[in-house]
Amino acid sequence: MSIIVITTIVIALIGLLVGAGLVFAGEKFKVETDPRESAIRDALPGNNCGGCGYAGCDAMAAAVAKGEAPVTGCPVGGKDVAEKLAAVMGTEAGKMERKVAFVKCKGTCDVTKNQGNYVGEQDCRSVVLGGLNIADCGYGCLGLGSCVTACPEQAITVKNGVAVVNRSRCIACGLCVRTCPRGLIELIPADQFVTVQCSNRDRGVTVKQVCAVGCIGCSICARQCEADAIVVDGSLAHINYDACTQCGKCVEKCPMKVITPPRSVR
Repeated sequence: MSIIVITTIVIALIGLLVGAGLVFAGEKFKVETDPRESAIRDALPGNNCGGCGYAGCDAMAAAVAKGEAPVTGCPVGGKDVAEKLAAVMGTEAGKMERKVAFVKCKGTCDVTKNQGNYVGEQDCRSVVLGGLNIADCGYGCLGLGSCVTACPEQAITVKNGVAVVNRSRCIACGLCVRTCPRGLIELIPADQFVTVQCSNRDRGVTVKQVCAVGCIGCSICARQCEADAIVVDGSLAHINYDACTQCGKCVEKCPMKVITPPRSVR
């Protein structure tokens, strides 16, 4: 028998042994998968946006199947997906509140002071990481559109230097929230229209020097609120959306007009 034939036989035997070993190991260390996980994954929208707090839809499906994540955890799928997941898990979806992204800045180009014309990469994160100051307000929207690029639904545009969210298109995936380097975007109830459009925590006199519509922490809004839904913390007003009745009294009395009016008075 020639050396070539012997070598071929030996290699074939080794291959068979390795293959058998892999099959044995696969069976020995096989991780059983909950059959519900596959059904849950099929029901999820597949955006893999991470809005649920997990790495993607696969991770979300595994967490729901294990009972580690709620069936209402997918902000993109909303109520419809929550009900499908609840059916798979044999539970009730319960009430699920739709949310939308909100930009906490009203400092458009005509009400703020710029330090100069910025020429460089059109990315807000690069500006912040580089320690560049392209506007007097160190808290406001940079208007370079990192959130616009991040939004998979084209629900954000930059108008007059400030990012604006189209509520009807927003799916509340949260990608813009995680992208904004100044933390100006948050997810709020979709039916909430009384909001403080400012993030500046400086004292009132400093805010007035850089923005004509910034919150000055005067607390007039808090005193007007009969529901005790507004507090002023660090010279900046905050609204408790769970308590807010959207009566609009704070909107009427705000001297800086930085609180957006409810839909009924728009």
